[in-house]
Amino acid sequence: MKYILVTGGVISGIGKGIIASSIGTILKSCGLRVTAIKIDPYINIDAGTFSPYEHGEVFVLNDGGEVDLDLGNYERFLDINLYKDNNITTGKIYQHVINKERHGDYLGKTVQVVPHITDAVQEWVMNQAKVPVDDDKKEPQICVIELGGTIGDIEGMPFIEAFRQFQFKAKRENFCNIHVSLVPQPNATGEQKTKPTQNSVRALRGLGLSPDLIVCRSAKPIEMAVKEKISMFCHVEPEQVIFIHDVSSTYRVPILLEEQGIIKYFKQRLNLPIDDQPSDLLMKWKKMACRYERLLKVCSIALVGKYTKLSDCYASVFKALEHSALAINYKLDLMYIDSTELERATEAENSVKYHQAWHKLCKADGILVPGGFGIRGTEGKLQAISWARKKKKPFLGVCLGMQLAVVEFARNCLNWEDANSTEFDPDTKNPVVIDMPEHNPGDMGGTMRLGKRRTVFKTENSVLRKLYGDEMFVEERHRHRYEVNPELTHCFEEKGLKFVGHDTEGNRMEIIELENHPYFVGVQFHPEFSSRPMKPSPPYLGLLLAATGTLNAYLQRGCKLSP
Repeated sequence: MKYILVTGGVISGIGKGIIASSIGTILKSCGLRVTAIKIDPYINIDAGTFSPYEHGEVFVLNDGGEVDLDLGNYERFLDINLYKDNNITTGKIYQHVINKERHGDYLGKTVQVVPHITDAVQEWVMNQAKVPVDDDKKEPQICVIELGGTIGDIEGMPFIEAFRQFQFKAKRENFCNIHVSLVPQPNATGEQKTKPTQNSVRALRGLGLSPDLIVCRSAKPIEMAVKEKISMFCHVEPEQVIFIHDVSSTYRVPILLEEQGIIKYFKQRLNLPIDDQPSDLLMKWKKMACRYERLLKVCSIALVGKYTKLSDCYASVFKALEHSALAINYKLDLMYIDSTELERATEAENSVKYHQAWHKLCKADGILVPGGFGIRGTEGKLQAISWARKKKKPFLGVCLGMQLAVVEFARNCLNWEDANSTEFDPDTKNPVVIDMPEHNPGDMGGTMRLGKRRTVFKTENSVLRKLYGDEMFVEERHRHRYEVNPELTHCFEEKGLKFVGHDTEGNRMEIIELENHPYFVGVQFHPEFSSRPMKPSPPYLGLLLAATGTLNAYLQRGCKLSP
């Protein structure tokens, strides 16, 4: 097993996740089996209880793990399926060690950070690195490990110490450290500064790890003189300094790395049994990156949500839309609309914001209402859904988006004026969305219906079934506490809102479709988590096809994309 540790310096959010994913993609393109582990030094057990404004979206895995969004990057880039234990947190490690102590496994010894916590980290990494993540179920050959945060963070120290020890346990030819740093360019001088990188590498060395590669992030391409300066002051060869500037799309990052000789370096440094040239997989990435940059036709989608100030809050949704747009040769124009700004209360407080939000919504080619929790902004989402239904705008509702589509239909088509979800109004007389009885409302963490579940189509006359290739069932990832009330579904079906998919028992409503509408679809699951650059998610693809007016032609071709 070969281990590649990716650390970061100067600032967090520098792009370690994309660089770790890109390195994995390059090695996979050389015919190697690659897995990935993300280490988050926070004390939370998992990411499930975070607000999206803390660390971005919560990504859900097949096994129900609620994890950091970087695991979504790994899955998309490498086309693999990871597990909850591929996300290590301080909370998980300490819980594991404390449980062992309570069990008496340490035979009366004082339990300390060194060696017990550091040993637990190393043991976890070695065990998880062997778990197959590809469809062929073969053991991986390379494990890319990303350490969250920055060098010098107090909470990351036990992990740094663990890897300082681990580099000797694994042996030099099996362990490699890549340090990602920032090369800022102040506007005042326009000069690219190397001092932050020098200090970051010095801090890393002081903790016992020497970087084998220094990946320098910058806004603009870095000059050769800067590369030579970093090489000299950071005690590495010039070939070991890699530049990644801001690019138009993340698909370009693996290509930038490959152009700077990273395959040749890994082959020598880790004694890898590979050719110097990448295979067809990286050529596909090159073609995809070039195609992305040449797109001319634009499709605009309005994303109506409550976490619109930070794009990472809907990272997988954005990627699923982007994959679908690329598949049909359109450039995605994603317009984020804060759902509260569509509400009447905003018109009274700030009419400019209100009218700007509605202007965006009205000019969009399609409307998407993603998942979420809490009552804030729900009235604005209901307004957007009502607009999409009445004006026959293509619409996709995901999780809460589907539930609100049911609420909107109940209020405006069934004339149940107080129809609501028990999440927002526990005493409503028409509870069209209810909490699931088997899930404990006391604890918040890990108590939802999580992970991959089967959805069975109950009719052949379903646009989503056709988009999925006319399959009898699909398996997608879920994350919800509430569901459509199964006792009231017949009322909706009589008025044209069809529940075309349900769970294996037939009790849980999973997919809705509205009759006599170009594309009005709601799904209880989160199809964005399974979308891949070369395999777009069918519900999102359907939205883009409908928004560009090409859905019927696509279905008539037997769900084949035009060349």
